[in-house]
Amino acid sequence: MNFFRLLMLGFSLLPLVGHAANAPSQQKVVLEISVKADVSKVWNVIKDFSALQKWHPLVTGVTTEMKKDETGADVLHRTISLKDGSKVIEKLIQASDEDMKLEYRMLDGALPVSGYRAVIVVKPGQTAGEVVVNWTGRFYNKANKVDAPPGEDNATAVKAIEDFYATGLPNLKQLLEKNGI
Repeated sequence: MNFFRLLMLGFSLLPLVGHAANAPSQQKVVLEISVKADVSKVWNVIKDFSALQKWHPLVTGVTTEMKKDETGADVLHRTISLKDGSKVIEKLIQASDEDMKLEYRMLDGALPVSGYRAVIVVKPGQTAGEVVVNWTGRFYNKANKVDAPPGEDNATAVKAIEDFYATGLPNLKQLLEKNGI
């Protein structure tokens, strides 16, 4: 390849580099909690996509329905009603009994995020009778912009997800350890 062709190739890639520099960065929140309970009991609570209101105190109700997704497949969707009156619509990606992993994606809702995708994994802890629940969310700010306005920025998005996880997981722990849900 001669120098001129190499130079032209480099210039043709410049718009891609400039675009990537202006793309918003993906955010990530991870919260993990240890629960003294039977691993299968914890997994049965987590994998029930329609039962978030049983253990998350900010959730007042959940309705589920099968809907076609973008590929035409029938997929379980849930509408979550929150205490503040707002709603969140999510789609189940997978609930794997083998991996004890629940994966879902938010399609629409009141949370100040976009492109939200979460995974909850249940695994045996390091000691007998201990279970670790790991909730990981990846998302972008609500505006999906580098220069997002206040309320739609990265800090707001991260805080909202951190608060949601930090309210839910300790309550899950308490309910499983005291009442066995």
